[in-house]
Amino acid sequence: MDDAVDWLTREQRSRNMSSIRSKGNRTTEARFIELMRSKRITGWRRHCKLPGKPDFTFKNQRVAVFVDGCFWHGCPRCFRLPEDNRGYWTAKIASNRSRDLRVSAQLRSAGWRVIRIWECALGLPLTIQRIERALKAPIKI
Repeated sequence: MDDAVDWLTREQRSRNMSSIRSKGNRTTEARFIELMRSKRITGWRRHCKLPGKPDFTFKNQRVAVFVDGCFWHGCPRCFRLPEDNRGYWTAKIASNRSRDLRVSAQLRSAGWRVIRIWECALGLPLTIQRIERALKAPIKI
């Protein structure tokens, strides 16, 4: 990335982004945990050492779940590009989406089923149904 498009130094931008990302992601993951518990879905673990660091893994069923924040991952339904530093944000979101595709492909090639859930879809019945179907499906090795 060209530093000329951003008015903050790399260090300042990194510090800002780190603080924003961690707070929002924790809240989103907490909502997802509540949803899984309310549906009595068990057997998940967090922070498993896999490519892309999935938010949740079901090791026995080889299911990796990512709960993607609508802003950071560029949700096609609700992402809005900030007015300031449009070039920076366009490149950043494109980079995140590209990484998501790469990580998903890497996990799938290693025999994992990958589920990506948009933050805005957490409360939809279809979301939990996707998890339940994946957990019941036979493992492909």
